[in-house]
Amino acid sequence: MYQQAKQKIRGSIAPIVTPFKKDGSLDLETLASLIDWNIKSGSHGISVTGTTGEPSSLTIEERVQVMEAAMKAVNGRVPFVPGTGSTNHEETLYLTKKAQELGVDAAMVIVPYYNKPSQHALYKHFKAVADSVDIPIIIYNIPGRTATNLEVKTLAKLSKDCPNIIGVKESNKDFEHVNRVLLECGRDFLLFSGIELLCYPMLAIGGAGYISATANIIPKQVAELYDAWTAGDLKRAQEIHYELMPLNDVLFKDTNPSPLKAALGMIGRAQPVLRLPMDVPTQVLQDEIRDVLKQYVDLSAQQSVQ
Repeated sequence: MYQQAKQKIRGSIAPIVTPFKKDGSLDLETLASLIDWNIKSGSHGISVTGTTGEPSSLTIEERVQVMEAAMKAVNGRVPFVPGTGSTNHEETLYLTKKAQELGVDAAMVIVPYYNKPSQHALYKHFKAVADSVDIPIIIYNIPGRTATNLEVKTLAKLSKDCPNIIGVKESNKDFEHVNRVLLECGRDFLLFSGIELLCYPMLAIGGAGYISATANIIPKQVAELYDAWTAGDLKRAQEIHYELMPLNDVLFKDTNPSPLKAALGMIGRAQPVLRLPMDVPTQVLQDEIRDVLKQYVDLSAQQSVQ
């Protein structure tokens, strides 16, 4: 079962935003539309309620609603990997079990944020989560948001002791660290980049793909990078890597998904609404985002959403 998942869950896994209506309520209809557009544009998988999906702005009940709506929208067309992690251990167990009930392809479980657990505590947390279900688990390491780095030796021990821990999303700018993940966990361990500028380099060292927020805006081009790589067209893959850089840069000039949601409004795909304490970017940054978007999208042909 887990070996099959390792073969299946690869490529550009699009981390879809959680759309809100103007009044701040969930917009599940737009969520389904975004998922459908991504799949039809070539994305190889779908994820929700990861960092890009603003899980800390959602209630537990809303996170379940988003998973259910996304599962229905995906409808088995590509792998579905929702984020089920939380800073709270019991919440993580609950959400991961809910994901299993839904029949997801894997659950992505973030390193707990704010409480800064030790490596020993992280091992106990992830092992308990993995032992509570029999679905594949992809750990999500994002030290810039959690203030804690899951060390390679801890991840390697988890991968050996828990057969359903099949991979990791590394939003880690330490490229030496991510190289050592495959050395210590094995070359068949799924390594996904969560850093946009490392998507292409991660493939070069044996990574399984990437989970890039930029796929929300130009899913076809983001997926094409992986397709070119797997087809052996390294020159084209490198070209796409550099073509994507201006958009990748501007989408992270403020905390994700603030610029991303502003951009989605500009291309008419979703309301640019976030829940406080998150908010849309300053007007100066919105103007910069619009200027960069013109390199990728014909904004004159789009109906912007305000």
